[in-house]
Amino acid sequence: MPDLPLPGLPPRPVVGVLHPGVMGAAVGSALKRAAGAVVWAAAGRSLVTSKRAEIADLVGVPDLAALAARADVIVSVCPPHAARDVAVQVAAALEGRADRPLYVEANAVSPATVRAIGDLLGPQHVVDGAIIGPPAWEPGRTRLWLSGAAAPAVAELFAGSPFEACVLGAELGPASALKACYALQSKALPALWWAMDAAARGYGVDAALQGELERSGVVVPARPDPAKAWRWVGEMEEAGDALAALGLPDGFSRAAAQVYRAVADDDPTDRANPWNLRG
Repeated sequence: MPDLPLPGLPPRPVVGVLHPGVMGAAVGSALKRAAGAVVWAAAGRSLVTSKRAEIADLVGVPDLAALAARADVIVSVCPPHAARDVAVQVAAALEGRADRPLYVEANAVSPATVRAIGDLLGPQHVVDGAIIGPPAWEPGRTRLWLSGAAAPAVAELFAGSPFEACVLGAELGPASALKACYALQSKALPALWWAMDAAARGYGVDAALQGELERSGVVVPARPDPAKAWRWVGEMEEAGDALAALGLPDGFSRAAAQVYRAVADDDPTDRANPWNLRG
């Protein structure tokens, strides 16, 4: 397929990924087909991150300033609680650059957060992104929902990649709203099961509860990986913000954030603690 110019982008744009974690590395690899280069900022990153970027065949640059000076598109893939701070760092690094890159806010944040990032970087330069599914190394499992004025241009970058890119509208906020709603079942419901398990074990009725669940035909879903719980605290707080902005009860998400905070802080050796959710 010939390389076609993208609206507002050169035919083979340089894409910067912040940062190549498990998901970020998959995103960066998916973009190599359409990009002239996919770069990442090496300063302050771990050896594990460096190895992951190497396996994904991404090009390391010294720091964020070097990435910001070179990139035509910057994709932010970081823990939700860090999304605003990353955007602030990018804004500082772009100071004085006349031709601003597109900034794809691809984190699980609230519509209000992505709009605030739009106010910071210029809404015409920001695309709201929501990844639903696992890190995509093969097609068929993961979608990238995009909204914003430049969403079609970003979607074209992912054409033919393992990420199925879908445009949700021209405004900032819809993609993040979709992710927040989806997270109520993917993150808040598992937190409820975790809390139920902790309470049952705390009262010493876990075996009886298990029997009743089996008798009722209730299938308890597999627990998410406790090692990732710290990331979901911020996602649930952002989902709570999304609900609260509509005047809807946000306690589901706030309580889920409390559960994931407890899971992240849990001592797996303390069997007397009812919040020992890893036992």
